[in-house]
Amino acid sequence: MAAEIAFITEATVVQAPPVDCAFAHSFHNEGPSSVSTPMSSERSALGLQRIALLKDLPRERLEQLARQCQWQSLPAGQPLMLRSEHKSDVVFLVSGRLRVTTYAASGRQVTFRDAQDGEHFGEISAIDGRPRSADVVTLQPSVVASLDRVAFLALLRDEPAVAERVLRNLAGLVRQLSERVIDLSTLAVQNRVHAELLRIGQAAGVQDNQARLDPAPTHAELASQIGTNREQVTRELNALRRDGLLAKEGRALVLVDVRRLERMVEEVRGAA
Repeated sequence: MAAEIAFITEATVVQAPPVDCAFAHSFHNEGPSSVSTPMSSERSALGLQRIALLKDLPRERLEQLARQCQWQSLPAGQPLMLRSEHKSDVVFLVSGRLRVTTYAASGRQVTFRDAQDGEHFGEISAIDGRPRSADVVTLQPSVVASLDRVAFLALLRDEPAVAERVLRNLAGLVRQLSERVIDLSTLAVQNRVHAELLRIGQAAGVQDNQARLDPAPTHAELASQIGTNREQVTRELNALRRDGLLAKEGRALVLVDVRRLERMVEEVRGAA
């Protein structure tokens, strides 16, 4: 994952353990804690077979990469990368879920996106040798494998298919960031909520013109994605529910009419 470039009543939504502002401030000052556990017994090509970037690599190559990686088992709420730290390894998320985020000096959190198992991140620092541009924190217990910069660059030279995937991922990141900058600069909060719900729904998968977000992001998580506050998000979600565009089913939210939501978003983007 090229990381270096979140809803009806929140009380009923089950969410991963949060990282509060005080904790975020402390790990920026002190660095990641030593809670992580080495995973020497799991240095296996089987784990790396789950990583999309490494798809179709021969078994022997995966075994070599597995031996080169540093393996860790991390609890939920554990910082894995820190913004501005001088590290350049690439991290493969073998299992679990992570959040790519950052914190302002005031303690306000800005969330870029969440990463699922099979993704990777950290390649921007590996490519340009500059400090990290975001924080990464575990949302669930996770297993990660870290490959140092030298080994990663050698992988790109030796495996053209992997290098091409990295280029495609970076191109996708540029497009995503360009769209988000335009949305933040030109759209009202109401429209940004619509656009973010549509993005999450499309990523979850659309079937019969509906998308199910399970578990649903919390109001605070969504607010941190679009640069607003939780109260405004709550108002907009309730408005969507009244309009018949959003429904709550247990821990999930359902986008009831994805095509209508798409038209609403495209209309305001075109007008902007």
